Amino acid sequence: QVQLVESGGGLVQAGGSLRLSCAGSGRTFSTSGMGWFRQASGKEREFVAAIRWNPYPYYSDSVKGRFTVSRDIAKNTMYLQMNSLKAEDTAVYFCAAGVPPSYSGPYSDKEAYDYWGQGTQVTVSS
Repeated sequence: QVQLVESGGGLVQAGGSLRLSCAGSGRTFSTSGMGWFRQASGKEREFVAAIRWNPYPYYSDSVKGRFTVSRDIAKNTMYLQMNSLKAEDTAVYFCAAGVPPSYSGPYSDKEAYDYWGQGTQVTVSS
């Protein structure tokens, strides 16, 4: 059974930092693209960041320069370092995986991902 489990969420003051982790099990994601999405209350799930197998990163404009996506192939884990957090970053953060290395479309497309985690809450107080 393939699973993605997020951790590292919590409550932080504006300007603070958090590091999210996404641990995969049941298969290796070493040749797959992985991504982070978030969903604020009452809003649609939106793209945050992604990392290809090679491992080229992508970021949404709203987090570029503040967030850093990385991965540890040996641990089958992806990370999201979030700095200079703002109240508008408050959301449930989901990790996703399974984008094939041959994929040439946008990594912001939710349909590109085969597997999803259950999410972790990030709350930024202003």
